[in-house]
Amino acid sequence: MRTPSLRPMRPAIWVLASALVLMLTGIVYASTTLIEPFVGEYKGSAEIVNADGSSAPRDMSVEIGKTKDGFNVTWSSTTYKPDGRTKEKSYSVDFLSTDRAGVFSAAMKRNVFGHATQLDPMKGEPYVWGQIVGDTLTVYNLFIDATGGYELQQFDRTITEGGLTLEFSRLSNGKEARTVETFLEKQ
Repeated sequence: MRTPSLRPMRPAIWVLASALVLMLTGIVYASTTLIEPFVGEYKGSAEIVNADGSSAPRDMSVEIGKTKDGFNVTWSSTTYKPDGRTKEKSYSVDFLSTDRAGVFSAAMKRNVFGHATQLDPMKGEPYVWGQIVGDTLTVYNLFIDATGGYELQQFDRTITEGGLTLEFSRLSNGKEARTVETFLEKQ
């Protein structure tokens, strides 16, 4: 019986494998380089005008940090009701590099193989992605309701002296539903 011989791999395969490793390393490096100026913790407040014309104060914070494979954005808001109640919301999303420069996919759940994946907007879950253009980090959240309507939220966080300018807008079926602009001071 003959023993199988091991053939050495062709040099072209080694070159291709090396190029793939370098490319993937470069994509992760690019995402950590782009996010670097945003890294930190920021806090501020704004006066939110409601649909009925009344207003309510809201405290806001965001923390942006690097992760092993990209970056994380964690944000929260506390709304103060006239009757003394408070309403708090917090969100945290990991973002991963894509093959598009400056565009990042959200890694909000794990599939059966342990890989980070997007949520399914057709199941009422938000579809989230991010983008960095110059000194602005934008996070988009797309929701599709049970009747096929949609809501698109856009969070623009622009680096300014001493912190970030936050510009939030919400479109509901193509109509502007709310906008907020405030300054968040770097802590």
